[in-house]
Amino acid sequence: MVNPRDVPQSKLIGALTQQVKDLPGLKEPEWARFVKTGSHAERLPEDSGWWYTRAASLLRKLYLHGPIGLSDLERAYGGPKALAYFPKHHRDAAGSPIRKILQQLEQAELVAKTPKGRVLTSKGRAMLDKASKDIFAEMSQADAALARYA
Repeated sequence: MVNPRDVPQSKLIGALTQQVKDLPGLKEPEWARFVKTGSHAERLPEDSGWWYTRAASLLRKLYLHGPIGLSDLERAYGGPKALAYFPKHHRDAAGSPIRKILQQLEQAELVAKTPKGRVLTSKGRAMLDKASKDIFAEMSQADAALARYA
């Protein structure tokens, strides 16, 4: 069986972004157009649909590393911040966008909260498995050597 570990993450996140946009409970708030993704970022995200891309990325990360907590996700999405002439230091990502996306995914019944952190529900796992199966089928049509693994 094909799972998200078997396909390139860029293709999987691109396919999931389209599926996440169609979810009725997941809406980008008005303030998302004006907010940076963390103190390490110098500017706003260039992608106007970054909210849905982050949601797709969170789903993938929960599939691979769940159960995972908010502070771990903030650390994962953070980055280096230049501090004058000192070496760069790591800064965590902003927690509010990650938390709001996770809450919306919980309302869509793709994510569940447990005492150890958030995990994917069976509906969420099925969504990622189906997307990766479709991507792997496209890849195996393009490359005959991959067809034997499908």
